[in-house]
Amino acid sequence: MMSDALRAVILGIIEGVTEFLPVSSTGHLLLAERFFNLGEGSFWNSFTVLIQLGAILAILVIYFGKLWRIALGMFSNPDDRRFVIGVLVAFLPAVVIGLAAGKYIKEVLFNPWVVCFSLIVGGAILLWVDQLDHKPHEHDATKFPLLMYLYIGIAQCFAMIPGVSRSGASIVAAMLLGADKRAAAEFSFFLAIPTMVGAFAYDFYKNRAEMTSDHLGIIAIGFVVSFITAIIVVKTFLSYVTRHGFAVFAWWRVIVGTLGLIALAMGR
Repeated sequence: MMSDALRAVILGIIEGVTEFLPVSSTGHLLLAERFFNLGEGSFWNSFTVLIQLGAILAILVIYFGKLWRIALGMFSNPDDRRFVIGVLVAFLPAVVIGLAAGKYIKEVLFNPWVVCFSLIVGGAILLWVDQLDHKPHEHDATKFPLLMYLYIGIAQCFAMIPGVSRSGASIVAAMLLGADKRAAAEFSFFLAIPTMVGAFAYDFYKNRAEMTSDHLGIIAIGFVVSFITAIIVVKTFLSYVTRHGFAVFAWWRVIVGTLGLIALAMGR
């Protein structure tokens, strides 16, 4: 039997590696739990949401200087204030859809068949967008037009379907709306902060009665592992996509989704 601590480490690595790549962290975590018996029961379902805070902390550390400057300037600098408003505008559609349909989405769509099909379809879309002849006119994620922030936020809502990918949906939308690859990826990082903090707070509050000292220790392990892994991945990811694009992530999605469908068809 695999120990809970080892499960926490493995799931923490999966979370840290996949959260900011356009491959769907939720999809990978669900498939890992299904095929490798890494988590069963309500605690492990909550665990995968709660350790996202470790990945978010990685973004706060990497972009601390820029985020601190924006926080200080948002009451005096119109550009900083507009960016904060833009992030909130992009975040709002996810709040509305999550409150209205979150329970239905979890009960109906959170299954490995949906994940695998979403991985494949999302991979094909990402590959198509990556190969388009872009002429980007937005090169700074903090200076997108407000309407562009809203459209990206609406696109992010598709990621409530497991396997779609929150970062993938926002990156694709940003690129189609004129952002270059680096700016699109960076805004997906910034938008993740309120989105994932909100999901963490809601899930923690909802399951607070189930949290024992043992559970908190396991969550702490996953938190630390996802934090360290995410720092490494984010720094590598930005430099990679600037030079090479998203094709490797698109093909990864297609391969994982196809292998998952084969395993499910074989009764796994």
